Amino acid sequence: MSRSFKNARILIIDDEEQNVEVLRRILMRAGYSRVETTTDSRDAAALYVQLRPDLILLDLHMPHLDGVGVMEQLSEIAEATYLPILILSADVTPEARREALSRGAKDFVNKPFQQDEILLRIKTLLETRFLYLKIQSQNQILEVKVRERTRALEEAQIEIIERLAMAAEFRDDNTGQHTQRVGQMSALLARQLGLPDTQVTLIRRASPLHDVGKIGIPDTILLKLGKLTPAEFEIVKGHTAIGARILSGGKFPLLRLAEEIAFNHHERWDGFGYGAIRGDDIPLAGRIVAVADVFDALTQQRPYKPAWPVGEAIAEIDRQRGRQFDVAMVDAFLRVIEQQPAEQPEENGDWPRRPFARY
Repeated sequence: MSRSFKNARILIIDDEEQNVEVLRRILMRAGYSRVETTTDSRDAAALYVQLRPDLILLDLHMPHLDGVGVMEQLSEIAEATYLPILILSADVTPEARREALSRGAKDFVNKPFQQDEILLRIKTLLETRFLYLKIQSQNQILEVKVRERTRALEEAQIEIIERLAMAAEFRDDNTGQHTQRVGQMSALLARQLGLPDTQVTLIRRASPLHDVGKIGIPDTILLKLGKLTPAEFEIVKGHTAIGARILSGGKFPLLRLAEEIAFNHHERWDGFGYGAIRGDDIPLAGRIVAVADVFDALTQQRPYKPAWPVGEAIAEIDRQRGRQFDVAMVDAFLRVIEQQPAEQPEENGDWPRRPFARY
């Protein structure tokens, strides 16, 4: 007998002490060393939880709780796996066999039984049990590998799009850091709003892709020093739809969220944004990134504008509560600002530096 069979945990449940002892001796002589018994079927559930047996030998007709009742109890607590139950009963009626098998028994043997037959049936049931557990373990390993490969594919796709977003950003931000600062601030806002860590992480990673659609805007417009004409402004507004199209069809939550952000981050709470969406109809992530994007844009120098002093930028965000921005977003933003260490911003408006390093 193989080592796995010798180590099989077997539980015998029969109200007749003599029957229990006969079965126990048969099993021990056959090499099974982990055999537990009980003559009180009411202990079956507790023993199952304690022992987690690989096989149960169960009498059908017992006082207090019969074999069918035991199987009903076990079905409520047994994990989703293959648990062999072999019914041993003197009841030879077809009805008894049919009911036992329909309630969860895997085999049925009438008493008195032949020793060789019972051992063969036990061996067959244990082989099935261990094969099931082996397949289950292999499936778990495969699931881990699939998740790892899926994650690697997701990371590869995200890296490509992030590089595309950086390429677009370098055209009007020679540091290429705007996208990362927006991601960091968006994460701080999301956390301040009490979002779960998983959602905070998703927003932190998705929000840097908000302006990926700028890759489709001509340099003559994107880098124009003077005021845009109405026609040029309409072209610039198109970067939200372009970005959403670039990110559309993503199979991963991060890319789907990035698509949502790209399309909605220029919406206004009062409905006067790019797509005329207003209030709570604007997705939460879009409302978060709207604040982070505007704050960073105000405090950074661009070819077409100087950087605002940080204090003025904060005041402007506050003035736009209930108009450009969701009130809850502005309140969260002000709490984030209050929690930053006192630090003098650089003259070029690159603020804050160290606080965002926490992300």
